[in-house]
Amino acid sequence: MSYVDIFMLAFALSIDAFIVSFSYGLCIERRKRLNSFLLALSTGSFQAFMPVISYFFTGIIKTYIEPYSKITVFIIFAYLGINFIIEGLNKNKGNKKIDICVQSLLLIGIATSIDALSSGITLSLTNTSITISSITIGAVTFINSIIGYWLGYYLKNIKSRYFEIIGGIILLILASRYFPI
Repeated sequence: MSYVDIFMLAFALSIDAFIVSFSYGLCIERRKRLNSFLLALSTGSFQAFMPVISYFFTGIIKTYIEPYSKITVFIIFAYLGINFIIEGLNKNKGNKKIDICVQSLLLIGIATSIDALSSGITLSLTNTSITISSITIGAVTFINSIIGYWLGYYLKNIKSRYFEIIGGIILLILASRYFPI
């Protein structure tokens, strides 16, 4: 794969992280810089690390994870989306301060990087450098996650309650892409 191909792959893989970060940017009201950094670090790190795993364990990983990957991602995104909607519907007149917990960061990192796990197989089969690919995928995801978060944050001034619900709906739509049929 050429570097342009790797960059295009990295950008495509980062879309889920962008959407999730956008959704969190809509409803986080304090410690914005820290939370945006933690989201980007989580998604970027998982996106960078997952292809490395599958690159070196191509045959083993695919046979064990592939049957469960869609349902796993579906459950995680659906869980996060439903929580967003519930928070939006239950929002009191006083602003509720929320932060991103470690559990959420891990779930987000895993859910947004399942596709990256699969990409490592392609990178291995095409004899593409895993070092360059992993760094590129992680960096592009980190940047897109930051952009998504801040875009969501600046748009939330319209009516944050409704954007939390919209963010939850976006996560449910993302989950539906992985609904096992």
